[in-house]
Amino acid sequence: MAMITDVDDYFARGCGRCARFDTPDCAAKLWSEGLAVLRRLCREAGLVETVKWGHPCYMHAGRNVAIIGALRGDFRLNFFEAGLLADPEGLLERQGPNTAWPDMIRFTLAAQITERAPAIRALLAEAMGHAEAGRRAPKAERAVDWPDELVAALDADPALAEAFHRLTPGRQTSYLIALRGAKRPETRMARIEKFRGRIMSGKGAQER
Repeated sequence: MAMITDVDDYFARGCGRCARFDTPDCAAKLWSEGLAVLRRLCREAGLVETVKWGHPCYMHAGRNVAIIGALRGDFRLNFFEAGLLADPEGLLERQGPNTAWPDMIRFTLAAQITERAPAIRALLAEAMGHAEAGRRAPKAERAVDWPDELVAALDADPALAEAFHRLTPGRQTSYLIALRGAKRPETRMARIEKFRGRIMSGKGAQER
């Protein structure tokens, strides 16, 4: 299934990334009212609307500033370069334990956007200022433990070890996170075998 390439399609039909696309069960349709309010807020801020990764993405000065998304349980406004944002109202939260910075505002009601609109506008304006200045968020130091199974696999397979160590730090971390998410050693070993081809090709865990 192909992702959408027209931003209006997202609000009318969804992102095109799963079988719920263009059905009443699509998350974009479930949260259509709130997504429309978020869209209006971003456009009123003067951001350029485009579509990236199947989602509405908002840009300024040639840089990605924010992106809208919807899940079954909520809809969200995610900020790029969130490590630069002051967030005095404390709206931002981390998407997960491995997220470097709090970068997301989560909603379950359209009314929540209206209530937080001044603070959201302030965050968008601050992010646009950073984009104009060309600033980037500092890299967060995140130590991720190496699973014993990966260490053993690399020790036993020099070619795999060489390929793994050639990966960028971000790609290496993607595998460490994916493996740490498995509770059983057998599952981690199976994942390593599954990942071997991607590692040898120089790709990260989520790359196709």
